[in-house]
Order: sequence, then structure tokens, then C-alpha cells
Amino acid sequence: MFLAVALSSENGHDALAAVLYAVIGWADYLDGFVARLTGQYSRLGALLDPIVDRLLVISGMVVCWDFELLPRWAIALVVARELFVLVLSRYGIRHGVELRINWAGRLGVAPTLGAPFFAIAGAYWVALVCLYLGLAFSLVATAMYVRDGLRQVRARKLSSSA
Repeated sequence: MFLAVALSSENGHDALAAVLYAVIGWADYLDGFVARLTGQYSRLGALLDPIVDRLLVISGMVVCWDFELLPRWAIALVVARELFVLVLSRYGIRHGVELRINWAGRLGVAPTLGAPFFAIAGAYWVALVCLYLGLAFSLVATAMYVRDGLRQVRARKLSSSA
């Protein structure tokens, strides 16, 4: 629904699209917060939540790309990173690598999700600051995920050969 509303706007700046994006983002955050608060966990939720997060970011970036609301090189980097992390997390699940969100990942979530929101809402400079902050934190987080995953794989290989 968000994509249909946003992509059918004249110039990408649309109040309803911005509200829908915000509601989806906050609902996803609230769902995770309540699950952690109540100690509820499901394998399905653990598998789907990262996919939903990535799809939200990517859908917001699609709108920004289509209407050139943000620099395309940065949008391409955000989308490439999101797809890489999605593939990396699926690989990790299959190979028993357990990666938890790190400090850089936590700090990168809000600005990365905020960039498309503010761009669609017409607050260009706020969107740009969010985009660059989110991108910086997200790239640091990705490097940390790769490092931690490689450490686990190496440790597993050493313990199995010993």
C-alpha cells in the first residue's frame, strides 16, 4: 500500500505515503519491543523480522530513487548493504552462526529508516543527514557482523578438527 501511494504521487512528496511509512516502521519497532519485553520468541518471527526490516528500508529507497529525493549513489549503497545483510543472515542461520545486533547496527536503524521518511515528507536536509549517518553506522555494523561471523566459523572449524 505504501509503495502504491508513494509511487503514484506527483513528485514523491506525499503526506499519506509518509504517514504509512512511519506507521509501518513504528509498528515493526513496537512489535519487536513488546516481544523482547514479554520474552516471546518464535522461529518464524526471528526469520521474518529481518526480512520485513530490509523490505521497509528498500521500499522507502525505491521511492527516493524513483523521484530522485536522495543521492542515487547513496541509495544504491544502502540497498546493496541491505541485500548483503539479508543474504548474510540467511547464510548464518543455515551454518549455525549466531549474530546479534551490535552497537553500530542499533545506532544505524533509526537514521536509515528515517531518511526515506523525511525525504518523502519534504525535509531534504534532515533526510540527507539521516541517510549519511545511517549509512556510516550500517557499514560499520556490516563489517562487525562479517568479522564476528568469520570468528565463529573459524572457531567451529578449529573445535571440529581438534
